[in-house]
Amino acid sequence: MLKYILKRLGLAVIIIFGVSVILYVLVRCMPTNYVDYLIASLNQGGATHNEEFTQELYKAYGLDGNIFQGYFEWLGNVFRGNFGKSFITQHPVVEDIFTPDRIGTSFIIAIVSTIFEFLIAIPLGITAATHQYSIRDYVVTVLVLLGISLPSFFFGQMLKDIFANKLGWFPVQGMETASVSYTGFSRFMDRLWHMILPVVTVTILSIGGRMRMTRTEMLEVINSDYIRTARAKGLKESTVIYKHAFRNTLIPLVTSLAGLIPSLFGGAMITEQVFGLTGIGQYALQAMQQGDIPVIMFYNMFLAILSVLGVLVADLLYAVVDPRVKLV
Repeated sequence: MLKYILKRLGLAVIIIFGVSVILYVLVRCMPTNYVDYLIASLNQGGATHNEEFTQELYKAYGLDGNIFQGYFEWLGNVFRGNFGKSFITQHPVVEDIFTPDRIGTSFIIAIVSTIFEFLIAIPLGITAATHQYSIRDYVVTVLVLLGISLPSFFFGQMLKDIFANKLGWFPVQGMETASVSYTGFSRFMDRLWHMILPVVTVTILSIGGRMRMTRTEMLEVINSDYIRTARAKGLKESTVIYKHAFRNTLIPLVTSLAGLIPSLFGGAMITEQVFGLTGIGQYALQAMQQGDIPVIMFYNMFLAILSVLGVLVADLLYAVVDPRVKLV
């Protein structure tokens, strides 16, 4: 096991290095950069500037050299623990990203939505498979289609219009009530009240794929010979389904963990924008639009590392859910 983990970690270092090279080249090859954004802003304000001023800006933001010089300069700073400052805020990237209002907001919404997604989708997928072509199965199929088909901006806006604007049950946007300064438990409850609609939006739009996966895998397993043997031995139906059949559907669910871990920190850009949340997704989108290279690099490299760790965790869990899997 230890040898396998060390081998995978060594391979992960190579993968992350390759990702960093590709990512930096793509960012530097964008049609516009942050200096172009600044120049455009100055032009809109009626300011005048010359070519020397433009070159000074390129030099100030480290964009005056070629791509490879810029990459190795960035890589050297990373090895020294310096991830750079955001071009937009002029604050260290780490401080900008790892704040409760950014990554904290996105993580809380993502983790709560994921918990509800598993609690709802897996039981519904199982009951749809065990009652194939019944009313339950058709209801689950409709939910799957809704979850897959509805755009997040449309569904989120619809919930906000009904439950916030018309009924007034929930706040329209933000994570806290701006007109009141809550502290302690009152502040916690206020933030919880603001999170309900975003969490419902993300959960409803996520359960469709998970239900379909669970139903498909369960249908394949319950038609297997060993399931018929278990029933012939007189085992209870609940034991057959949840102990024998469901355990063999866990491998595809475990595989999905590889993408689940980075998604917890990636943020929901569209949902955050609909509900006016200051999450990491909205911050990363702004950085991408304005060519904020330090933020783009740190954010994407952070997600790349989480993706590699997610794949490793999923591989290790294979041996837990299925003893036939040997890690060598």
